[in-house]
Amino acid sequence: MLILAGETVFILPFVLARIFRPTFLSVFELTNTEIGYCFSIYGIIAFISYVFGGVIADRFKPRKLMAIALWFTGIGGFYLATIPSYPMLKILYGYWGFTTIFLFWAPMIKATRIWGGHKDQGKAYGLLDGGRGLVAALFGVLGVFVFSLFLPEGAVTDANLRKESFIYVLLITSTLVCLIGLLVYFNLKIPDTETSVKEQKTYSFHALKNVIKLPSVWLLMVIILCAYLGYKVTDIFSQFANEVMKYGEVDAAKTGTFLLFIRPIVGVSIGFLADRSKASIYLIGGFALSIIAAAFFASGWLVPGKDLLFLSTIFIAAIGIYAARVLYFAVMQEGAIPLHLTGTAVGVISFIGYTPDIFAGPLIGYLLDGSPGKAGHQHVFWALALFSTVGFIASLVFWKMYKK
Repeated sequence: MLILAGETVFILPFVLARIFRPTFLSVFELTNTEIGYCFSIYGIIAFISYVFGGVIADRFKPRKLMAIALWFTGIGGFYLATIPSYPMLKILYGYWGFTTIFLFWAPMIKATRIWGGHKDQGKAYGLLDGGRGLVAALFGVLGVFVFSLFLPEGAVTDANLRKESFIYVLLITSTLVCLIGLLVYFNLKIPDTETSVKEQKTYSFHALKNVIKLPSVWLLMVIILCAYLGYKVTDIFSQFANEVMKYGEVDAAKTGTFLLFIRPIVGVSIGFLADRSKASIYLIGGFALSIIAAAFFASGWLVPGKDLLFLSTIFIAAIGIYAARVLYFAVMQEGAIPLHLTGTAVGVISFIGYTPDIFAGPLIGYLLDGSPGKAGHQHVFWALALFSTVGFIASLVFWKMYKK
């Protein structure tokens, strides 16, 4: 239930827009910059919600908060299926910033840490993120199937038919999100341990000050910021396939889905490996692979016809990006962050760490629209290389500081 809910809540705001990015832009008549502003508004609301959501997570049962979040997010999906105007779309993304973060994020992270215990943090977060990747991939397969079912290959130029097909995808997805909310409410069983119940009232200004004093908290802010920026760049892989590799819309969506299937493999594998040594070591390796893949994308060597090279580069990028994503909360135990303050710590770390929700969308949109085609994509990947380098350095410092 934790894994299923962990990704389902983000399907509507992000996953469908990632898999069907060219279609999403076409149906809602958006530019790359405009969809970036939608993500930015989501990020602003999320930015505020992280800290307060962390407080809530230390006071209420995860299943209740997570179920409510799923229901409200699904209701937003039904509204999205009406194809609202751009101003209303921005309001919807702000609403999703509240439902998916304030009510959901910190409860999910805290529940995962309790689930992992003292010795299996890597496995717990690896299974969570890998499982979430599998859920996203299955939603992607379902979405592509429904989309292609109502949009035959020969009709891709029919704008009305393309719009109608995408509406079916949105309606089916929204229904599933609400149903999974019901499953979570009745079946997500987090043990009422001493840590998760008796210490719910430990949040205070004094506790917040203690969390802020921890060096690991500040390093994790930087690490998560850089890793999450990399994750946001995966939004444009299907668009890269469409605009640079010249794939059709259905094939481009299949490329985005292929990327999602790499995530569970990386998540589970890295999670198990990390518990055999230090999670921070694999965090360093993830950033190193991200730098290599980003430099390759930015080089301009990927052109139509080099499909194997394109997919291989995506595979390397996915390993690096997803490895960093899997482990950046798994190192909380290594960084000596008290378990009973997990919700508060997650809120504080996420307050800065997830700021790419605010600036990554507009930045990517500006780079793509400012230099249409291949050049714009190259600029985005040079930015990824830069952030990955900063993340690599911060991870290296974290490892040296806590290796004993």
